[in-house]
Formats: sequence, structure tokens, C-alpha cells
Amino acid sequence: MTVRGRVAQLVEIFPEVYPGAHCELDYKNPLQLLIATILSAQCTDKRVNMVTPALFKKYKTAADYAKAPQARLENAIKSTGFFRNKTKSIRAATSTIAEKFGGKVPSTMEELRELPGVGRKTANVVLGNAFDKNEGIVVDTHVARLSQRLGLTKEKDAEKIERDLMKFVPHEHWTNWSHWLIWHGRRRCYARKPDCSTCEIFRLCPSGKVFLRRGVARKADE
Repeated sequence: MTVRGRVAQLVEIFPEVYPGAHCELDYKNPLQLLIATILSAQCTDKRVNMVTPALFKKYKTAADYAKAPQARLENAIKSTGFFRNKTKSIRAATSTIAEKFGGKVPSTMEELRELPGVGRKTANVVLGNAFDKNEGIVVDTHVARLSQRLGLTKEKDAEKIERDLMKFVPHEHWTNWSHWLIWHGRRRCYARKPDCSTCEIFRLCPSGKVFLRRGVARKADE
């Protein structure tokens, strides 16, 4: 089966398997999603969602974050890890939003990339989920792992993986594609001992039979 054919079938199956797939970071507006996404680096969404309610209650605008003392903001997000660098990124990005974009999170890839600490992955998250724009495909650790296991790419660099995926995944599904792979990675295709024996897309995965044969995959009775 060609890669394009495999993707075409996956696009049909994934919505049935994960009809409610969505970004699992809690947010109510583009600014909150931007902050949550920055915090999610090297951190679980669950942990971020534990931290953000108090944060969002205290800081309402980009200017609020930009003016926040470094130490105070560091303390508020400390449990997400790498809190010093994340605080610097948040303050720098929100300062640019306040000064250059009238306090509103920009809605284009080019403008988002102008924000300090905002890379293509973060920009894709914000554009796809806060603005419903399919500008690219979010490639996190789950998307990277599953893309390789499904034989959709041989690349390891996130932006190269994204380019490969954009060749085969229909444009209208770019945002959902990331949700589907992330949900599948968290619920079935684990980094260690993937649950191949009960996997809904087993027949479309070149790695499944290999994992089962090698005893790498989780057994049905585990």
C-alpha cells in the first residue's frame, strides 16, 4: 500500500475511533492557548491544566504577563519545569503582543513567529485550535513517533516530518491529524510496549506485526 493510500484510509478510520479528539490544553481564548502551549514544553497537558486556572485568573491580558515580575511568574509556573526559560518566553512574547499587535495574539504564521520563544509547533497549535486555520501540522513527540511507526516518514527532525506529512494528509485535516495521532499515542500506541494486539489501525501499521513478533508490544492480557 502506498503512503497516500494508507493516509487516505487513516483519515476515514480515525474520526470513528476518536470522534471527540481535540487539543487537551484548557483555554478560552488565543492568549490562554498561547501561554498553555508554551508551558506544555517538556510537560504533560494534565500538569499544565493544573497550573493555568490560577494563572489565567490573575493575568487577563498580554500586558499583564509582560509586566509581571520574573520571580512571581516563575513561582506560578514552577511545577511545569524549565520555569525560568518559560517565564522569559512568556514575558517576551506578551510584551511583543502588547506593543506591536495591540494586545491581540496575531493570527498568521509569519506574525506568530515574530514572537520571542514561539516556534512553528506552537504557532501551529494556536492557529489550528484558536483560529481554525490549517497552516501546518503540529509535530510533538507522539506525532513524530507514530508518523515513523506508520511508515509516513523516515525523518527525525520535527519540521522535516511536518513537510512529509503535509504532502500526504489532506489540507482540511491538518489540525485534526495531529489530534488523532496524539490521542492514539496517549491511548494505544505508547512509546514503550504499544498496544498492538487491540489497535484499531493495526492493519495499516507496518510496525505492528514487527513489534508483536519481537515481543515489544503489549500482550492482549496485560
